[in-house]
Amino acid sequence: MSDVFCTDCKRQTEVVFDHSAGDTVCSECGLVLESHSIDETSEWRTFANESGDNDPVRVGGPTNPLLTDGGLSTVIARPNGASGEFLSSSLGRWQNRGSNPDRGLIVAFKSIATMSDRLGLVATIKDRANEIYKGVEDQKSSRGRNQDALLAACLYIACRQEDKPRTVKEICSVANGASKKDIGRAKEYVVKQLGLEKGQSVEMGTIHAGDFMRRFCSNLGMNNQAVKAAQEAVQKSEEFDIRRSPISIAAAVIYIITQLSDDKKPLKDISVATGVAEGTIRNSYKDLHPYVFKIIPNWYAKEEDLKNLSSP
Repeated sequence: MSDVFCTDCKRQTEVVFDHSAGDTVCSECGLVLESHSIDETSEWRTFANESGDNDPVRVGGPTNPLLTDGGLSTVIARPNGASGEFLSSSLGRWQNRGSNPDRGLIVAFKSIATMSDRLGLVATIKDRANEIYKGVEDQKSSRGRNQDALLAACLYIACRQEDKPRTVKEICSVANGASKKDIGRAKEYVVKQLGLEKGQSVEMGTIHAGDFMRRFCSNLGMNNQAVKAAQEAVQKSEEFDIRRSPISIAAAVIYIITQLSDDKKPLKDISVATGVAEGTIRNSYKDLHPYVFKIIPNWYAKEEDLKNLSSP
């Protein structure tokens, strides 16, 4: 509020500015002293925080340091329904003549963003995947390789490095047709190239069975008590030398926990939710079974129930 002379009150009074209407109103008599004012101050919202600029003005999208022009170039969109006419028009010809060195990167970043959105990944993972792909692309050695598999591999590595791992099968489900084998090969290639660039081995982060547990349990619709028991059991299992992959151990623990509850889950459903083959779950269960009395929380199951536990 500020003081302005009010013609009704015949003195200086406090006024209130109504931002929605642009009116300056006397706080005592309610007289509108000025209407439809234009607010010439900067907006509070800023799109430039990535460049360290604190001026809160609205001047376009955020910059992208991975692109030559910061990602601020203009591309003329193709009109709705247009095909060959656009390329033969003046605008189309001029746009095609302009060489954009980042055209391939922009397409790749969009694909990574689409995969990230479909998996519900946070922005930091997407940005990390972009950085990994840019590092590989700068070496100009990926020509002729399966691009979809390469992008999927970058996303897989980013998830590992950000301690939010996803299984190869989960990544494969959004990889535009790239197979698990293709993504596996691309992952080895990316790790090798990044190692050559940095001159040292690339840290991928350690995978634990607990990293997948909450997501797998959610896919199966398990209740909170069962989820808590599964998390405790899988954490306890790390104390023993169980030579199975963390994902297989997680699936086997889920099978055990659900068999000890009233809401038993079929092995097929667990296989679908975790992406682990039924045969692999069976074998993992056999390796876990000798330790069930030590890993299953005693508040969740009695000793008698554990003795009667049936194998899948």
